[in-house]
Amino acid sequence: MVGSSMSGPEWLLEVVLMVMLAATMFHALRLERALGMLRRDRAALEELVNGFNDSTRQAEEGIERLRAAADGAGRQIARHVDQARGLKSDLEFLTARGEKVCDQLEGIVRNPKLPEVPTVDPMARLLAPAPSLSLASRGVAADHDARPRSQAEKDLLRALRSGR
Repeated sequence: MVGSSMSGPEWLLEVVLMVMLAATMFHALRLERALGMLRRDRAALEELVNGFNDSTRQAEEGIERLRAAADGAGRQIARHVDQARGLKSDLEFLTARGEKVCDQLEGIVRNPKLPEVPTVDPMARLLAPAPSLSLASRGVAADHDARPRSQAEKDLLRALRSGR
């Protein structure tokens, strides 16, 4: 076959094989570029997945902290509600007593007969001599009355007597 020439269909088959080989090489180059991009993107994707995992873990920890804070706030609110209930019962008691006293005062104000209360002039009380007591029962009081009065006390007593 050294000197044999190729016939038309063989040439056609060779040309078709060359075109297919060229198309295969073209697609192989495209695939190589796509695989290179995929390798680069795979590293970025791994970083993205790791970041997502970290964010998820932080979110879970944040949820736990929020849950603990909510539990603490709930307990504190429960204590405040208990204190408020105690204060409510105290206020109800005081209101009832206040209404009772108010009713009593209203009855006293509406009652035209008031008991006679002797009025005492405060000046007369101040100027009146102290009731005499025996010396044994006076004890220290006798020493207290026997002391000389200051000038201010004397002036006050004189002013009170002249005002009568």
